[in-house]
Amino acid sequence: MKVARLMLIGRDRRARRARPIVFLLLLLIPVAVVISASANPIVIGSKKFTESYVLGEIARRALNDTGIATEHRQGMGGTIILWQALQGGQIDAYPEYTGTIAQEILKNGQQLSFHEVRDALGKFGVGMTEPLGFNNTYALVMRRSEAQRLGIRTISDLRKHPELKVGLTHEFLDRQDGWQPLRGRYGLPQQSVIGIDHSLGYAALANGSIDLKDAYSTDAKIEENDLVVLEDDLRFFPKYEAVFLFRSSMSPGAISALGGLEGTLDEKRMIHLNVEAERTKNYTFAANLYFERGERSANSVGESFPHKLARWTLRHLELAGFSLLLSVVIGIPLGILASRGGLIGQGILGFASIVQTIPSLALLALLVPLPFFGISVRTAITALFLYGLLPIVRNTASGLQDIPRSLRESAVALGLSPFTRLWEIYLPMASRSILSGIKTSAVINIGTATLAALIGAGGLGEPILSGLNLNDHATILEGAVPAALLALLVQWIFDVLDRVLIPKGLRI
Repeated sequence: MKVARLMLIGRDRRARRARPIVFLLLLLIPVAVVISASANPIVIGSKKFTESYVLGEIARRALNDTGIATEHRQGMGGTIILWQALQGGQIDAYPEYTGTIAQEILKNGQQLSFHEVRDALGKFGVGMTEPLGFNNTYALVMRRSEAQRLGIRTISDLRKHPELKVGLTHEFLDRQDGWQPLRGRYGLPQQSVIGIDHSLGYAALANGSIDLKDAYSTDAKIEENDLVVLEDDLRFFPKYEAVFLFRSSMSPGAISALGGLEGTLDEKRMIHLNVEAERTKNYTFAANLYFERGERSANSVGESFPHKLARWTLRHLELAGFSLLLSVVIGIPLGILASRGGLIGQGILGFASIVQTIPSLALLALLVPLPFFGISVRTAITALFLYGLLPIVRNTASGLQDIPRSLRESAVALGLSPFTRLWEIYLPMASRSILSGIKTSAVINIGTATLAALIGAGGLGEPILSGLNLNDHATILEGAVPAALLALLVQWIFDVLDRVLIPKGLRI
């Protein structure tokens, strides 16, 4: 009884121990206000290879030059991700290729005319510009020295060399105009086939890890790495004329600006822009060369690094902050229920543990096809929220379970209601454990949020993906270092909160 009285005498002070959540919410509110207050620009998407980045930047500037606010979400992934984002309204336009539209989007094995493709897209509420002026077909490439040594000139020649190691992009492995149909058409015998990122595949080809890979005919790295394009002697690949797809509901001014790009890029010029993008590690510079005909100007630098860093960081904080908020609001009540044990408690902890074992990239992929989610920021926030549940649920449950039975019995003997016991005594006593779980969840979310860029949600993962595409370590570090510093900063803030909010007796 004496213990209980002492606890009640100091309950006003100890009630403050349950306030970490309130402080956390207050910290997140400014971030939410800043981001939600931003305008809604036209959003251009791009795939995860150099040419798509450059075309996305060209579209961004074309719209900006007409006074239309535009945002470019770089390197969002492959065809299906961009198409779903366009249909779902997460982006308004993106560069695509006619062969890919027919094979992968419309799922039509027939040779469709340009007007038939456009009419079919119209049924989805999607428009298409006229061709930009070049055909970027798929191709298979090898090291020139190796092709000459083996006497390989055409794709048919590959039949004589089953020992060749093949590295293909994951999208090409699954496409209807990709590896399996190509292998069937040519009767290719190669069995050593792996999936590899587009840009990393060139590095693997250069160091001999693979002998053959898929490429785009306008890739800058073909000439740079002295590769030979194997002749498609059976004419397997269709034409891949570059176009822009856009939402039909987009403003007439924006559609007109994209239309101004039609017929302005031939294959030679596109290859030059790709080469410049990879030489300078700057997609904006390469895009400006399109407008300036190779002349350098003060505008060629594009968006400044401090501005980009601020944009990446704000989006990263939005992703990590809102997901952590959800984890706290839902995780603590679940932890309270789990602390009571039984089937319900075991079920809650089991569910949170199972979610934690799912690879983060797989969790994003599983959410994308579901209704309401798609390619969006809410998908990334939901995945991060699920990923951050376990530390909070587990620490809340264990913190409450560790409260001595004598203290529980004293509180009951005083006639306190269950809610009062929970709020005035149990949660303050478990506050250190709860805050530790929130801190762990926050640090996990900061790191995992870099993967959100794979579905176009932005954040500090954008420069990491761009750096991987360019094989540029400096660009990778532009995202990796701020993400690491942000995680350290968050951990330090929670350490300060631990000292401020947790009574010295509990800290000892």
